[in-house]
Amino acid sequence: MMLKRGFFALFCVLFFVSPGMADDPVLLRILSYNTHHGAGMDGQIDLPRIASVIRSVTPDLVALQEIDVKTNRSGQVDQGARYTELTGLKHFFAPAIDFEGGFYGILSLTRLKIQKEQYHAMPFSPGHERRMVIEQHVDLPQGKDHTTMIRFFATHLDHTADYTDRVAAAKVINEIALKDPNTPSLLAGDLNAQPGSPAMVEFGKVWKAAGEEIEYFSFPADKPRVKIDYVLYRPADRWRVVSVEVLDEPVASDHRPVFVILELLPEK
Repeated sequence: MMLKRGFFALFCVLFFVSPGMADDPVLLRILSYNTHHGAGMDGQIDLPRIASVIRSVTPDLVALQEIDVKTNRSGQVDQGARYTELTGLKHFFAPAIDFEGGFYGILSLTRLKIQKEQYHAMPFSPGHERRMVIEQHVDLPQGKDHTTMIRFFATHLDHTADYTDRVAAAKVINEIALKDPNTPSLLAGDLNAQPGSPAMVEFGKVWKAAGEEIEYFSFPADKPRVKIDYVLYRPADRWRVVSVEVLDEPVASDHRPVFVILELLPEK
């Protein structure tokens, strides 16, 4: 089901009171959106339309999939740079494949201070597209004079019926995450895997999915019927899910965006 905007707004009121107090909750706003290279259900490539959706929820971290950089089909536009212009958020692009004179891949956007950023290539089978995962270390403000470093991963996994590459990618991402097991971490993206599928079972060994108990659907945009877009988090005891919402945007892309608010809990 889709959570109502009024429900989300209520959480904003409850958790954004009295800023600056030492015991304020530390909230993080995360958006995952497969942009279909900016092409909407109406066939129009419209980056300002996508950017408007992003700005509407004032996210701290954004994972965007199906991004073109200087490809012929998208008018040779650097979509990463364009999204920075349109949203004011810093961007980081991970090219997955060469495509029509440019590159096709994934993008992260953030308003947070970045300590480190890199991308990793995922294993892939012959005849399948190479996939990437972005890894960023960012500073999350806590109170007036303190920050906590968290890791943000963004990805887009193989879309074919064969789940082999998705499971292989999940194993690699899990291995990367477990190299620093105690650092609060998030993973967002189009995983092309429904709940209970082999890839989600593999991810479940290391991550928890925000809204795993909720029957939300994000694809296709006009009449959503499958759940393949996620925000995952770990360690489980460092995060509390405040809200999960599928944004009511049926036209801008072939997916609907998934918007999640998480609270970072104190270290035990």
